[in-house]
Amino acid sequence: MYLVVGLGNPDKKYENTFHNMGFMCVDRFVQKLGINFDKGECRAITAHARVNGEKVIVAKPITYMNLSGESLRELVNKYKIEKGHLIVVYDDVDLPLGSVRIRPEGSAGTHNGMRSIVQCLGTTDFPRIRVGIFKETPMQLADYVLSQLSAQDKQQLNAAFEDVAQALAEFVGGQDFQAVMRNHNIRLTKNI
Repeated sequence: MYLVVGLGNPDKKYENTFHNMGFMCVDRFVQKLGINFDKGECRAITAHARVNGEKVIVAKPITYMNLSGESLRELVNKYKIEKGHLIVVYDDVDLPLGSVRIRPEGSAGTHNGMRSIVQCLGTTDFPRIRVGIFKETPMQLADYVLSQLSAQDKQQLNAAFEDVAQALAEFVGGQDFQAVMRNHNIRLTKNI
């Protein structure tokens, strides 16, 4: 069984913001699987599928970003998710807009959603996909991450959404994680 979690904020006003990259990526993944977010559980909305005989749960916590770990911990406990079968997708202001970085583990960095997850799970040892949102701006960081995407931003991010959805499909399809990283990190390194 696999648990795929996208991070974001649930209110409509946050839908089209940089801080909702995780939600946008898992939306594209769910679309790729041909399923819908149709269940509320563990303070998240979820979609369920089977891929190569394995159950896959895709979740968007509705706890707001800073409490994402609470929802995620409930989902991990409810479904008894094994180590290595959880993957989290989120925005990263330290990576250029539209870039993608896939890692098997790592620190939470400055991301409050990831800090909450690390605190609630008590580990940094789980795969993650970071989607870059950095671009030059005079705005303060807090204002920038909650600002609306422009048409140009969306266009630049579209390839990243598609690439993340494909990487997630490979991950839940049982492909070796090192191969998933090779397939997607190398190709996008040129953009950085």
